[in-house]
Amino acid sequence: MKFLRPRPPLSAGVFLTYRCCCECRHCMYVCSPRWCDYWIDLAGLRVVLEKLVSCFRLYYPPEVFHRRRLLGLNYGLHLTGGEPFLRYDILLRAVEVAKDVGVPGLFVETNCFWCTSREVVYERFRELYDRGLDGVLISVNPFVIEFVPFERIDLAVEIAREVFGEGNVIVFYPIYYHQFKVLGVRGRLRFEDYLSLIGSDYGTYLSPDLILPMGRAVYRLNYIYERYPAKYFFHENCLYDLTRPWHIHVDCFFNYVPGYCAGLSLGDARRLEDILSGLDLDNYPILRALTKGLGELYRFAVENYGYRERKDGYVSKCHLCLDIRLHIFQEARDEFYELQPREFYERLLEELGMRIGAGGGI
Repeated sequence: MKFLRPRPPLSAGVFLTYRCCCECRHCMYVCSPRWCDYWIDLAGLRVVLEKLVSCFRLYYPPEVFHRRRLLGLNYGLHLTGGEPFLRYDILLRAVEVAKDVGVPGLFVETNCFWCTSREVVYERFRELYDRGLDGVLISVNPFVIEFVPFERIDLAVEIAREVFGEGNVIVFYPIYYHQFKVLGVRGRLRFEDYLSLIGSDYGTYLSPDLILPMGRAVYRLNYIYERYPAKYFFHENCLYDLTRPWHIHVDCFFNYVPGYCAGLSLGDARRLEDILSGLDLDNYPILRALTKGLGELYRFAVENYGYRERKDGYVSKCHLCLDIRLHIFQEARDEFYELQPREFYERLLEELGMRIGAGGGI
């Protein structure tokens, strides 16, 4: 395969920042308060959104762009992070830009840390709605409530439904929201205490269908998953993940991130037409290996950078991929353009506190 040709996106998320007030154990993008306080440039955002809307028009009928519609995870565009409400002023301006460009199905994702009173929540949701925001996604899971009191999340759900309407509020995930209500959770809850509450049901509530085994989760939560040797994943490739059109991301540095592949960039989203016209894989050795299979990436890392298999195994193909990429980044951080943003790797390595892929990993 000479060229990688992603399909034009039909839905997308835009990171306003990677900075977050939380450090959730499952976060695939390794967001935390320690990230640099960098926010997306709004002029560049306009360029990106204009190009994304042009792609969306290939899939949606014209009337979609002229009225509010019900939201969906894989429809339209969401503003995310990090935590967008850390800079409410930038969030407001980003919504205005998106509205002006004509983005359909526009919603924002939040962990609700800021929802300290009914007045504050209503005022902000109403102002965002008036500026053009169609809805909101509210993060609800056992990791967010380690940092954000459940009462704030519950308040946000109630008022969001009042402002945006029931159909334009995405509770992600509803299974946790209803569980916390039944359990009578108040305040914050340590994950270990959550495990004690649910007991033997943890397999259902923490399944890979809910908590995706990628990013920070594969290191902080690997004890809740089965683990396998590297060769178990050798036959799998990532061609679909790298080229799929739905739920792609553009980060605050304008990296075009395919799907959920944190730390991988297909190029500068401000030049989206260059990405969609095809990437010459001779210039992207890691992407080239991933299109062939995880076995190819593993051999590339072993032969060229001395990578050694983890003795405790891997929980998913994404775990194997990330572990290899972290090792390669340590050995040749500036050699591969596709390993972006650099701070993603720096932050995760800092959290892990030691070198990986050498003598059995962490």
